[in-house]
Amino acid sequence: MSSIRPRRRAAAAAACALLLPVLSGCFSGPTGGAADGGSGDRRLRVAMAFPPAQAMSPYGDDAVLLSRLAVVESLTALDENGTAEPALATSWKRNGDSGWTFELRDADFQDGEPVTAEAVARSLTAAAEAPTAPRVLSDTDIEATARDENTVEITTDGFDPLLPQRLASPSLAILSEAAYGKKGKADPAGHATGPYTLRELDGTATATLERHDGYWGKKAQAPGVDVRFVADGTARANALRAGETDVAEAVPVAQAAVLDEKLVREVPTARTNSLYLNTAKGVFADAGMRAAARTAVDGQALVDGVYEGRADAARGLLGPALPWAAERRVEPEGRAAPAKRAEVRRADEIVLATYTNRAELAEVAGTLQQQLERAGFTVRQVVRDYAQMEADALDGAYDAFILPRNTLLDTGDPVSYLGSDFTCDGSFNISQLCDKAVDRAVAEAAGIAGTERRQQAEMRAEAEILGRDAVVPLLHERFVQGVAEDVEGVSLDPMERTLITAETRVG
Repeated sequence: MSSIRPRRRAAAAAACALLLPVLSGCFSGPTGGAADGGSGDRRLRVAMAFPPAQAMSPYGDDAVLLSRLAVVESLTALDENGTAEPALATSWKRNGDSGWTFELRDADFQDGEPVTAEAVARSLTAAAEAPTAPRVLSDTDIEATARDENTVEITTDGFDPLLPQRLASPSLAILSEAAYGKKGKADPAGHATGPYTLRELDGTATATLERHDGYWGKKAQAPGVDVRFVADGTARANALRAGETDVAEAVPVAQAAVLDEKLVREVPTARTNSLYLNTAKGVFADAGMRAAARTAVDGQALVDGVYEGRADAARGLLGPALPWAAERRVEPEGRAAPAKRAEVRRADEIVLATYTNRAELAEVAGTLQQQLERAGFTVRQVVRDYAQMEADALDGAYDAFILPRNTLLDTGDPVSYLGSDFTCDGSFNISQLCDKAVDRAVAEAAGIAGTERRQQAEMRAEAEILGRDAVVPLLHERFVQGVAEDVEGVSLDPMERTLITAETRVG
């Protein structure tokens, strides 16, 4: 805390004073707030940073939101090391190179229907056939069939040693038959298996969760959760300070400096904030221009100035949350020479985009614009809510996009992130990168069963990607959560899959 510059601290405090009156009462739930109920009987009040982007569809980023709110579950879960552990499946075994058998536990959906092998096969098939396939399936195909009531057989289109980890993805959540409608849509409200049921979603403003009393595991300790989606990080912090919310997701660095230290929980994450450059069209279709942008960017300046020391400067795509990465890092080879300054100055204007949902990103964009302009680029910024930008970013509408990505989010192993973000068929390829050498390197890593050998192959794939300058790693984030003093059981998960759990309670 002492490292925060006085001017920044004062500005943050002033903002708090101005906003507190406006926010009063905004986070009171149906139960009326803290006065209702005794210890452990009160509903939780949660301020989330990201509103639903696809009306809580499990096939996009909303799946992680559903997981963080303890609504959905998958066949497996991941422990702190990224190893698969039981969830709706109690055990599993391999059948040859491409087959697996999973045994199910005795559990019920939130609508009272039993979790059966047929239901599991239906859910996995629906995910695989969704109009927009989940990122976790971007590099593989799966086929699920019910062998008997409690046994599911899953086959892949090739050798896939990471299938148990892959099945832990929230995008592969298991839902009851009633969840599935027309045109591949899936509605998790009341049809999932988690300790909380999604009862009501008010667009991108609020969500109401109720305790699932038929949950197979430990009963949720709070009767329900009242969720507000608040893109403004200062507003989330102010609500926590005023006692109007119990959990404030993703507290901005500037606000963490002025919050009571007892309200701030910080955890290192596998999230790398990078500058994605459009390799398919525009200025950065030229490798020399991408190299010029890379040499212009100073990630340490962002760590010191924007994040005030609450981050780590990037040395690659994979950061300190994966300690083996530094030991096995491979230097990129064959990079293009940076374009000369005169060439850069003659280039067209570039559009540098990012979103408002993470408070630091607008300031990161401002700093990067200055750095790029000093190198001769002409830069125009676009900064909007993420829900309004994702489709355009994936379509290559921007020349450069600032995006923090959790490199372990999909399977607990970075090979899925490398595949989804940087291969020709990757479903989250904002850089529009399509390079045969990169595809080969990622495919090689994905096909290795041994952990150490796979990690070495992943670092070779990282070097291939960085050698194309399709992405410029900036920094590795630390996750700052705001939690009221009387709240227990909030999950500080480096993989960012969990936040509210059955253990979360007030008092």
